[in-house]
Amino acid sequence: FLSVTEDLVRRRAEHNNCEIFSLEEISLHQQEIEKLEYLDKWCRDLKILYLQNNLIPKIENVGRLKKLEYLNIALNNIERIENLEGCEELKKLDLTANFIGELSSIEVLKYNIHLKELFLVGNPCTEFEGYRQFVVATLHQLKCLDSKEIERSERIRALQSYPEVKEKIREQEKAYLLKRAKEKEDAQRRMQERKDKKENQMESKLGIDSPDSLQDNENPQTEREQQTWEEVADEEDRRFWEEPTPYTPESRLETHRYIEEKRRAKDNIRESKKKEKPLRTLITAEGKALNVNEPKLHFSLEDDEENNQFILDLAVYRHLDTSLLDVDVQPSYIRVLVKGKPFQLVLPEEVKPDSSSAKRSQTTGHLVVSMPKAEEIILAKQKVSTSIKTSDSNILQKSTRSGQVEKLEVDPSKYSFPDVTKIIQEKERIGQGPVRLQPAKITETKKSYADIENDEDV
Repeated sequence: FLSVTEDLVRRRAEHNNCEIFSLEEISLHQQEIEKLEYLDKWCRDLKILYLQNNLIPKIENVGRLKKLEYLNIALNNIERIENLEGCEELKKLDLTANFIGELSSIEVLKYNIHLKELFLVGNPCTEFEGYRQFVVATLHQLKCLDSKEIERSERIRALQSYPEVKEKIREQEKAYLLKRAKEKEDAQRRMQERKDKKENQMESKLGIDSPDSLQDNENPQTEREQQTWEEVADEEDRRFWEEPTPYTPESRLETHRYIEEKRRAKDNIRESKKKEKPLRTLITAEGKALNVNEPKLHFSLEDDEENNQFILDLAVYRHLDTSLLDVDVQPSYIRVLVKGKPFQLVLPEEVKPDSSSAKRSQTTGHLVVSMPKAEEIILAKQKVSTSIKTSDSNILQKSTRSGQVEKLEVDPSKYSFPDVTKIIQEKERIGQGPVRLQPAKITETKKSYADIENDEDV
């Protein structure tokens, strides 16, 4: 059965910052609660308690709620009024549409001296002869019964006829209790018959006793069994809803259990039909790495020749926590797990895993992985800076004189150009032998400014 849990109470206490010790009002309606407990320990300050439309069979564990003013326990399975003496401040009690047949149990409400409103509409006791007179005469503090105000003259008449009315109520209660005992027996017998019939149907349809069934293959037997279960379930469902049953606490609980059972069966079938996804193959049996992009992210792989490395830009989500990323660089491929989903890319050349680095972009949030190449390559730019050919510089001068712009080739083996920022210096050094180092410039600057007086105040 389902009972009141602390998690349920905290979720329903959002208006009180999920604090339950100082809670004054809580609504636990339509929660399929079958047992009322713990509230008198957790929420001592409760003033308003909503418990309507559950499956509670008994009023209990609310006696220590001294500040409780309004208790709504309508549409439940309650059969008698009890355990409310401790609710000293109780002013309003709603027991609409329950199964209260022991009308004399309302006598316990005499101790609730502040009780002003009582609702018993929809209970079997309201059909008793003299019901209203009995309640009005028993509970002197009541001001309103079943939304109808109790006038002073009505109470005087009820008190005058109280002995006779009380005797009638006692007799009707006895008859009702005998009827309830028979209903409980019928409900128990009906449940047992339904269980036995279901088992017999399964046995007859599966043919357990027939020897031919033992010779069937395993798969056909499983398929036939599944089909049989569905047929039995459909037939049982149709019979359950068409069969006339009295409205009792047992039938109400049975209906709830039946619906819950059907829901769980559907969930199990739905889960069984879901095929488990096969594990993604990242490395073949021959040891070949495959390109995989299970998280479906945009990416770019740049060959940074200037720094002799590959740069992978993986467009992970900007607000994704970095702890959900796992980067693994191998000599021939890179693998990134994004929330457990693999992204794997085969590299065009071998790289150095130990020298690789990964970081998040501060602007886009992308994952940027730098992977140095394993083979050291001397770049063309370094050659140009050490030695410059005279023929190349002459060609550049001719092209500038003629006014034609020559496009630079991507392949550095075809052309080699000097650094444009140093082109004037290079021109002065043509034909002067080896290039002099930086100290020569410093001496020239000293000579040019030798005649200037150094003023320390400036």
